Amino acid sequence: MAWRGVIIKPLFALLLVAIGLGLSGRPALAEARTIVALGDSLTAGFGLPEESAFPAQLEAYLRARGHEWRVINAGVSGDTSAGGLARLDWALADKPDFVIVELGANDGLRGLPVEAMEANLDQILTRLRAAGIAALLCGMRVPPNLGADYASAFEAVFVRLAAKHGVPLYPFFLDGVAAMPSLNQPDGIHPTAEGVAEIVRRIGPVVEKAMKAGS
Repeated sequence: MAWRGVIIKPLFALLLVAIGLGLSGRPALAEARTIVALGDSLTAGFGLPEESAFPAQLEAYLRARGHEWRVINAGVSGDTSAGGLARLDWALADKPDFVIVELGANDGLRGLPVEAMEANLDQILTRLRAAGIAALLCGMRVPPNLGADYASAFEAVFVRLAAKHGVPLYPFFLDGVAAMPSLNQPDGIHPTAEGVAEIVRRIGPVVEKAMKAGS
């Protein structure tokens, strides 16, 4: 029966390798973790099927890179920074490991005071830090018709808060997509599925790096 040992051992070793590669040639997925995407319609996926929204596409991007990270859609269309703050406890009910904060676009579109937006986002980041949850802050820009002074003050909020709380900043959530007709729906504001894919392509590596740094 000695011949069995000669054959079985190599086969057993190959089986272990196959399991480690997930039988697909890719590394086995890492430990499952949870990301909450807290935002407005840009996160929620306004005008898109669920599988094309930002959270779903980001999750697919991360899993394709070997990360078994679940991304929860906590986006609400029309939400301002105040709305995001008001439902923060609900958003954290799943006890996430990481939160992507994408809020402020509606504050800007409505011309709300930047001081109020800063106070709301400040509270969100303060509570995340107190809970030991790492975060990524996504910046936003406003249309030029609101004036240069307002636009400058608006953008400065995100830079200031990222520095204050020591969190990474993705300067402009719609980078590469804003003002691109082919990547936006007819309203010129909300990305198409292809537009979301471009957002994910750009922000995905930032999320991945921030997640690893916060682990």
